[in-house]
Amino acid sequence: MAKASARHILVKDEAFCKELIDKIKNGEDFEKLAKEHSKCPSGRNGGDLGEFGPGQMVPEFDTVVFNEEVGIAHGPVKTNFGFHIVEITSRS
Repeated sequence: MAKASARHILVKDEAFCKELIDKIKNGEDFEKLAKEHSKCPSGRNGGDLGEFGPGQMVPEFDTVVFNEEVGIAHGPVKTNFGFHIVEITSRS
């Protein structure tokens, strides 16, 4: 079975999500931005979600984590929770 590890930043506004993605792409620290801005409790841990398998996250999230490139910021990913920046840290 596939497994992945990821971290994310959750915000309520798509425009702000895009601003944060630009900051990450320009070298700002993902973990620091997650601690400062994420609305998810995982933000306290730099957005780390640990390891999980397919179907353990909402479908929009799973689609990114199990199909997109590892190690870069993806987003905005819209879910019922808001807008996410997702970085896949590993996948097997």
